Amino acid sequence: MLNALTLVTGIAALLLAAWCGWAAHRDQPTKDWHFIGMAVVSLLAVIQLVIGIVLLARGEKPDQGMTIFLAYLLGAVACVPAAGFMSLAERTRWGSVTVAAGGVVLAVLEVRLFDIWGG
Repeated sequence: MLNALTLVTGIAALLLAAWCGWAAHRDQPTKDWHFIGMAVVSLLAVIQLVIGIVLLARGEKPDQGMTIFLAYLLGAVACVPAAGFMSLAERTRWGSVTVAAGGVVLAVLEVRLFDIWGG
């Protein structure tokens, strides 16, 4: 995997979590700008998914197994969009809390992906 992309995705996810956490602290729901941030973080996760699949297709193997690696890659891609959809259903500060939690979960998934690949 690309270590730089994993690092950038994790940092972007933590920044999104802090931003939405700040909105929740101010008793605000998610706004359009938050959804743009979610789109950027989700795009980074999709790029990582594509690169991971290309590396697997080229014959490279993760240290801890292909199945768990693919499961974590798919979870990383789905994490922030799922939190975004849940925040649309909850148009209070708790929607912002949900997205903040999704960002933290994505950052943890990125650390685990790094470990699974053999970093």
